[in-house]
Amino acid sequence: MPWRRRRNRVSALEGGREEEAPPEAAAVPSALLTSPQQTEAAAERILLRGIFEIGRDSCDVVLSERALRWRPIQPQRPAGDSKYDLLCKEEFIELKDIFSVKLKRRWSVKQQRSGTLLGITLFICLKKEQNKLKNSTLDLINLSEDHCDIWFRQFKKILAVMEYEGHALSLLKECELQGFDGIQRLFTGMQTLEPSVVCVGGDGSASEVAHALLLRAQKNAGMETDRILIPVRAQLPLGLIPAGSTNVLAHSLHGVPHVITATLHIIMGHVQLVDVCTFSTAGKLLRFGFSAMFGFGGRTLALAEKYRWMSPNQRRDFAVVKALAKLKAEDCEISFLPFNSSDDVENNQSLSLPVDCNDQWQMIQGQFLNVSIMAIPCLCSVAPRGLAPNTRLNNGSMALIIARNTSRPEFIKHLKRYASVKNQFNFPFVETYTVEEVKVHPRNNTGGYNPEEEEDETASENCFPWNVDGDLMEVASEVHIRLHPRLISVYGGSVEEI
Repeated sequence: MPWRRRRNRVSALEGGREEEAPPEAAAVPSALLTSPQQTEAAAERILLRGIFEIGRDSCDVVLSERALRWRPIQPQRPAGDSKYDLLCKEEFIELKDIFSVKLKRRWSVKQQRSGTLLGITLFICLKKEQNKLKNSTLDLINLSEDHCDIWFRQFKKILAVMEYEGHALSLLKECELQGFDGIQRLFTGMQTLEPSVVCVGGDGSASEVAHALLLRAQKNAGMETDRILIPVRAQLPLGLIPAGSTNVLAHSLHGVPHVITATLHIIMGHVQLVDVCTFSTAGKLLRFGFSAMFGFGGRTLALAEKYRWMSPNQRRDFAVVKALAKLKAEDCEISFLPFNSSDDVENNQSLSLPVDCNDQWQMIQGQFLNVSIMAIPCLCSVAPRGLAPNTRLNNGSMALIIARNTSRPEFIKHLKRYASVKNQFNFPFVETYTVEEVKVHPRNNTGGYNPEEEEDETASENCFPWNVDGDLMEVASEVHIRLHPRLISVYGGSVEEI
């Protein structure tokens, strides 16, 4: 492989950033330490140093505590050669971007046990544009068995970060996974070796697995699962690989609905904490979730569920058209607790506590076409900026988006804005709030049933349809949604956040 191609490929790990600093701190002239990165590199403790062939060049390779650095070896510096400095600039990869290592061998038919050793292969996670990740390799060529064995063992030691032997087994015994729907399996990251649950599916499967993990955590903590005020954090991290029709959860977590990116986040151990909501009625827990829609959003899902024989895209489009044809408002009373931005979400757990100060609550009432409560941005193909673009994954607040009663053409204009660059909330009938808790109380006791219609396909009698993370939830009375900051660990995050 030509050196220039290899150089460009590896330099992409840091957006082409390169450093001048020689590998050993003691050999660094003070005049060369011209940047904080170089100073920091010079101060790192060196673990190993040796010679490998990388690309077509013999290189001086240094393994430190946080990075692998190399520089081509030149016998003599040509006088007045301006290209020399460019060719000899040091390159590096950070150890956190390496997720596996193996010995590189050449096999032949005559060799039955082991092939001819060529060196070491490192498996690397590269960062691309638009939050995408991809895997690549870096070959360190050296024919010495002893030399490669020392380096291979050191890489394996760095990648092995288990807390103790049997730690994974002890955690897995605490979580029963047999009852989960969707395609799930235990996944052991090649770098972190951390036990986790991976869900391959759409929003419904992903939300159900998250709910099961959190519910199991409450049982293990000895809590009564029917009435949970302050839930405990899930014990196992959750990985989501998008395989559904909308993939709102995976898209919001990774910034892009990309299977390879999602898989590499899991392998690399890119874990972040995500806010979760509890949905309850009459003080009884209904489920955990990340987002919900009442009114048009709930009725659309209820219609789509009755046409499961259609393809996902067909029944979604059909349900939207039919719900718009029967568009009607719900008579509701909505109470909410505004978000207190002065709270420290990371250190202050008061956001999860029930609030007794009634004067802090605000109440609005009237006829509403749609009510959305979202703890995540809810990115998807039909809303690339998100259904709640101002919401983050773990900022300790939810977006409350209300569409009051208006004409059908105006409401359709509002819906079309989600797919454009224009502000979808810039309508006189749309209101947005940043909240910690919400109570939605329908004042029509018949569950939206209209006796003048031939049939009501969107709700059971005396029940109102809710869309919770793509799952249909039917409730007859008030629903209380409370946010719980950073309640579950999930693999993912945009490249900028890693």
